[in-house]
Amino acid sequence: MTITTSAPAALSAEWELHEPYALLPSVGPLQCGPSDPTVVIREGAVWMAFRNDDGAATLRLSQRGGLRSSSVHATAWGPGASLALASVPQLAGLVDDWSGFDSPAFAAALPELARKGRYLQPGLRLPATGRMLDAVVRVILEQKVTGLEAKRAWRYLVTRFGDPAPAAPGAPRELRLPPTAAQWRRVPSWEWHRAGVDSKRSAAALRAAGVASGLERLAGLDAAGVHAGLCSIPGIGVWTAAEVLQRTHGCPDSISVGDFHLAAFVGAALTGERTDDAGMLELLKPWAGQRQRVVRMLYASGFRKQAYGPRLSPEDHRRR
Repeated sequence: MTITTSAPAALSAEWELHEPYALLPSVGPLQCGPSDPTVVIREGAVWMAFRNDDGAATLRLSQRGGLRSSSVHATAWGPGASLALASVPQLAGLVDDWSGFDSPAFAAALPELARKGRYLQPGLRLPATGRMLDAVVRVILEQKVTGLEAKRAWRYLVTRFGDPAPAAPGAPRELRLPPTAAQWRRVPSWEWHRAGVDSKRSAAALRAAGVASGLERLAGLDAAGVHAGLCSIPGIGVWTAAEVLQRTHGCPDSISVGDFHLAAFVGAALTGERTDDAGMLELLKPWAGQRQRVVRMLYASGFRKQAYGPRLSPEDHRRR
């Protein structure tokens, strides 16, 4: 990695890669829908706004070169620029190690669809932000609602209560910082309502904001410690903890038990029949330690389970 000063208010760094890597599929899960104001993907570049111990940062990531030999270029602005650059290897999944997954013995034991997914997405990596509060609040908003509802709520609340991102040449105008713990705690009840967030989810988000300093300390723990710490907060269960771990720690084994679709998808992909959470865990047992990677590869294969009945319709809580 080399770091250069490209302008008085900007720092840049570049990482040379000589193995398969794909930036957009790797960091894509960090974006809460295409209208997420904290992560904007435009013209092949990824713009992010977040805070670290030094302050706010705007970060731009781009990839140059081909799949198997490329470089990732990062430029950061704002008080937190230096730490933002230091976080890129984890944030972009550059240090995510797939060697065990890709070993001949392990690969031979994978289901056919997972091998197909790995063939189609050899450059996919698992990102790790290390930022607990941002991930926890976002995942709480996703509890027991459609993706459309969760994305709308996140966009509304961040746009309304987050701060503008540090100025950067060419940055998207809509780019904003997620609210701080103090800003989340100041969101009035009627604004949660306008965002379409029911009282259970808003209460859980406010509880998380109330213990934000404790949440951030979890970033340094292993998956078991993070899971236990998160589940000790009322309103956060095993599904929320798993989804947070996937974003903050890039956990290769974190499975979202209780997800509305996942168990049925895994069952259909591996056996041709839908199953429940217990059945899913039993099916994935042979790949313990790598179960999240297996699931990602099943999705990357292009397989989709057969749909039955009408889709879950979004509920409008704003008129209640």
